[in-house]
This record gives sequence, structure tokens and C-alpha cells, in this order.
Amino acid sequence: MTNVAPAPLLQVEGLTKTFGGVLALDALALSAGSGEVVGLIGPNGSGKTTFFNVTTGIYKPDAGSIVFKGKNLAGASPQTIHRAGISRTFQRSRLSLPLSIFDNIMIGAHTRRFNGLVFNLVCRGAFKHEYERMVEAARALLKVFEPELTDRLFEPVMGLPMIDRRRIEICRALISEPSLLFLDEPSAGMTHEETHALMDNILRVRAVHSSLAIVIVEHQMGVIERITDRCAVLNFGRKIAEGTYREVAGNAEVQEAYLGAEL
Repeated sequence: MTNVAPAPLLQVEGLTKTFGGVLALDALALSAGSGEVVGLIGPNGSGKTTFFNVTTGIYKPDAGSIVFKGKNLAGASPQTIHRAGISRTFQRSRLSLPLSIFDNIMIGAHTRRFNGLVFNLVCRGAFKHEYERMVEAARALLKVFEPELTDRLFEPVMGLPMIDRRRIEICRALISEPSLLFLDEPSAGMTHEETHALMDNILRVRAVHSSLAIVIVEHQMGVIERITDRCAVLNFGRKIAEGTYREVAGNAEVQEAYLGAEL
């Protein structure tokens, strides 16, 4: 009996996006399977964040398919894509600094909560139970990253260092219980020591949520080498290499894209 490999959780084919006369994504093909960590690397302007924005519905693709769990989501709204089980973080912090850690995390749970204002006012017991459940869910996520943050759950985030803000952003993305998580340069603005600690956290997330697929955009190659199963390299919106970190690092076209033709 022949074993048939399971279909990827995410399968992107021919994904194309232009802005005016600029080709940002050039018939891109990329996949990610359950429990897999895929790195997406390339020079600045190579299309990495554009890929995230198209795949999560912020931009509409000009061509191509985005098949997630067997359904083509190309052109769907961000809300539909989020409900399907895809969540993300952004390069620049999107936290609301005056709000508490708990409030910021709960922003990511809006599609999982169906109780309206009238229900919450009338059914106070059910509302209290739901509130307590979400508090415990937020604490459980924070414990994976930094247990001390659980004691500061209702403090504003404005006094926290960058690494804790990044942790909270990832918790906000995880609170909706996604099947696929996009991380867009999570180490941006952090020191080497903070980056190393955050990567420890992401590896712990992977151990706790073993079926979660992660696609990470990162400029620090040490991060890519450490936490990814394989990676894809973009240049001018086109995939020029794919494989393990060591395989793509030794690719001549990849070296030329990063270092220049003369080198």
C-alpha cells in the first residue's frame, strides 16, 4: 500500500501582485504543513511582507491561489481569513499602549466571542464565566513566554520593554487558536540577547502547540537557521531558492541577491 503524503495546510500557487508598474510578487509558490516552521528571507523590498499582506487579505492578489485547509481564500476579506485560522503579527508594534496586557491580548479574540452587549447585560453569570475563561487563556499563553507577565496582566503595556511587547503581540495572535501563524520580523528593535530569548519562547510555543504551522520573516540568519525546518528566498518578488537553511545559504543566486553580483 502506497503512503500518500498529507496535503499542506497552506498551498500558494502563482501568487502575483503588482503596484502600478512594480511587480511585488511574481507567480510565487509556497507551502506550509501542520507543525512546520518555514522561514521567508530575502533582501529588503523582495516581497516578504507583501506576501503576508496578500495572504491575510490586506491586499487583493492579481492572480494565483491561496489554498488553506482545502479552501481557496484568494481575495477573501481579512476577517474571513482570520476566522479560517490564519493569524499574524506585524513588523511595527500594533499594541495600544494605554491598554492593559489583558485588553491587548483580547483584541485578537474578537472573532471567537459571539456574545453581544444585550446578552452580556442580561446573562451576567454567563458573561462572568466567559470573562474568567479568557483571563485563564491569556495567562496560559503568557506562561509559555514569561511567567512573570501573568502577575502584571492588568497593567498597561506602555511600561514594558520591547521583548515583552513582542511577546504580548504573539499572544494576541495566538489567543484566537489559529492553525497558521505569520510572524513578521519578530526580532525588530531588540538586542541580541532579547532576540535569543524570544526565539526560545517561539520554540516553546512550537512544543506546546505541536500542530501549529509558522511562517516567519526574519533578517537575522541565526534565527532562521535555529528555528526553521526549511526556508524560501525571495528576490524581486520571485522565489529563487528553497530548502534547509544550509542548502539555501550555499546557493549562488542567493549569495548574489544578498551580496551583489561582483561578490
